[in-house]
Amino acid sequence: MKLRTVLAATAATVAISGAVQAESYRIGITQNNVGVDSYQTTYEKAFIAAAEANPNVEVVVLDGGGDVARQIAQMEDLIQQAVDAIIIWPTNGEAVIPAVRKAHKAGIPVVVTNSNIADAGFDFVASFSGPDNITQGARSAEIMCDKFKEMGIEDEAQIVHITGQPGYTTAIERAKGFDDRLPEVCPNVTVLETQPGDWNREKSQKVMEAFLVKYDDIDGVYAGDDNMGVGALNAAKAAGRDGIIFVGATNFAVGYEAMERGEYWGSIYQSPVDDAEAALKTALDVLNGEDVPFLNYFDTPKITQDNMGDFTKPVF
Repeated sequence: MKLRTVLAATAATVAISGAVQAESYRIGITQNNVGVDSYQTTYEKAFIAAAEANPNVEVVVLDGGGDVARQIAQMEDLIQQAVDAIIIWPTNGEAVIPAVRKAHKAGIPVVVTNSNIADAGFDFVASFSGPDNITQGARSAEIMCDKFKEMGIEDEAQIVHITGQPGYTTAIERAKGFDDRLPEVCPNVTVLETQPGDWNREKSQKVMEAFLVKYDDIDGVYAGDDNMGVGALNAAKAAGRDGIIFVGATNFAVGYEAMERGEYWGSIYQSPVDDAEAALKTALDVLNGEDVPFLNYFDTPKITQDNMGDFTKPVF
């Protein structure tokens, strides 16, 4: 068995050759933005590795580069290629619906990975494979509330919220999960302001710098992932603002390391390797006629300074 990788400006094609198999499939994937953070970079590597390990699979690996128009063009190209299935990590959960519908009408099953499309597109999707982002946001709220209760400030704490990329389903769902759950567990905590950090550490640091200038009293920060959370942490450290509780989601290595140093309180543990492997398996199960749930979630538990020893350090 031999892996042949052909790289172009926007695509990599991975073909597996070997003994003739009874069933072989050509699967296309268009990702959100591989270069934006280490989670997505690790996901792509894990997806290609999973394909390499399967002699029945040939995959066309594309990257939308965070550009909706580019991703839609990639979807149309995969439809023209008549691939057996398409996996999409949407750049925008609303905007990609027409392209997903077009694939469905062409008889190509679509699996959405990591971040779901908007509800209006569900009829055109075979399955969603990824984390339950609303549950993740709710769990992050519980982590923060529990810490405030431990500190005895649950009736007076004030927090700021840094969200991911606007229009991106994961960002919307994590924010909703957090915003809905926090008042249930800590009704007297005040959310001072919410601003997007676009999954970017440097932008999130600038957002936090502005928060620190605007608000004299900030007790906590919730960020939609650890990459943004560490950006906010860096801003607070530079400003000499101690005692702020930082909680994120998707525990990056930088978040894990900050937890080890006692600077970052908690997050949600999520593996890009599990994410990638689950997406490919879901697509294959759909093609093989298996009974696949529409929402095919994998678990993402809470991780804090108290239990981090139970988890391995993230590789991304």
